[in-house]
Amino acid sequence: MLRRDSFSYTVQARCARDDAVALLSDLGRQGDLHPLIVRVRQVPPRPGARASYVINDRLAAGPVRFRTTYRADVLVIADDEIVTVARQRPATTVRNHTRLREEPGGLVRIDVEITLTAPAPLFGYAFRQARAAHLALAARLGALLDRDPGPATAD
Repeated sequence: MLRRDSFSYTVQARCARDDAVALLSDLGRQGDLHPLIVRVRQVPPRPGARASYVINDRLAAGPVRFRTTYRADVLVIADDEIVTVARQRPATTVRNHTRLREEPGGLVRIDVEITLTAPAPLFGYAFRQARAAHLALAARLGALLDRDPGPATAD
């Protein structure tokens, strides 16, 4: 039997929305943000995907340390929305739905909803790991975007 639940978070950063979209839609750049990721390789996109990646995470269960490998697909990249889906065996899926909007004062608001589906025996562990990792990513994301000037432009 599969279980499903969601959590969400919001990040605000003083940056261009295009810079936030570029960072969030390129999973190859997320290795520095996501605390569990140890390796990201871009692979040919699956049908219907804008980009696909094979990602290795390092996890721990008590004193036991282990690595996992999963595939992640970027399905939607728009100026106000990014959707990614990660799939791992057995029957575990993480869907990330990110919405971006500009706010007064040069801020960009990034609203993220993460939905995890996993077999019932694994769900509690997987959900705790996903929530902790994504909340750590959120803290790092705001700091990175606030100090990243984005690509240089000529006047």
